[in-house]
Amino acid sequence: MKMMKGVLLALTPVTLYALYSYRMSAFILIAASIIAAVASEAIYQKLTGQPLKISNYSGVVTGLLFAFTLSPSTPVYAAVISVAFGVIVGKEIFGGFARNLFNPALLGRLFLIFAFPAALSPWRSRVDLSSTATPLTNFWDTGEMAASGDAFLGLVSGSLGELSALLILAGGAYIIYKKYARWRIPASILATVAVFALVMGHNPIFHLFTGSVMIGSFFYATDPMTSPRYPKGQIVFGIGIGLIIMSMRFWGWLPEGVAFGILVMNIFVPYLDSAFKPAR
Repeated sequence: MKMMKGVLLALTPVTLYALYSYRMSAFILIAASIIAAVASEAIYQKLTGQPLKISNYSGVVTGLLFAFTLSPSTPVYAAVISVAFGVIVGKEIFGGFARNLFNPALLGRLFLIFAFPAALSPWRSRVDLSSTATPLTNFWDTGEMAASGDAFLGLVSGSLGELSALLILAGGAYIIYKKYARWRIPASILATVAVFALVMGHNPIFHLFTGSVMIGSFFYATDPMTSPRYPKGQIVFGIGIGLIIMSMRFWGWLPEGVAFGILVMNIFVPYLDSAFKPAR
């Protein structure tokens, strides 16, 4: 519970900036996602005869992290159904908190992509009224890279949780300092993204600060329930995520591959733990 509260505290600046940028749209989606995540968790536990375990704040964190993957134009019903899918299929059927293989927020996001593709339509931020395209979708469509400083400061469009790399970095530094997250995972993801960009002749800062790379590296990939326990495994895990992210950006069918990268590498966590378990 302490860790979950710490993560929520670290995400407070990101949440407030999303509310500032998208106002009521962000508030409704965040509130609906959190309520749906906690409610679906409680209903499943009740129907399966389990004691209620919603007081650990994991449902709140899942709901908030799921909301951060949404555009402000996402229909509320699509968000509610998708986050419920993520919680039930991604966490509860595995036995609940701390037993899940996949990150439930990102599994909900994956469900949203396939079940409600219209929810991925362009949108417009209060701080970037000149264009409905995000820097990453614009790069994917035209090859043009926006000013990295704008993405760092939050002066661009994006999903609720990816607007300001600066605020995400501050929150990420906090959870690493408090040991709620393992530093090797975000470090290896970000290093891989940067090196890949350089090899491709691109500005690494652009690829680090746009899209969901920053928030994915610090707040999704570091989920202790779905990431490797041991240092070497964490590094391999992060490298794998970074390679998938950049492969999706250059050759994939969607401009962003953070959710796919993390979910794919979630599958290999048991094997990484087994392969890199220190000898006693």
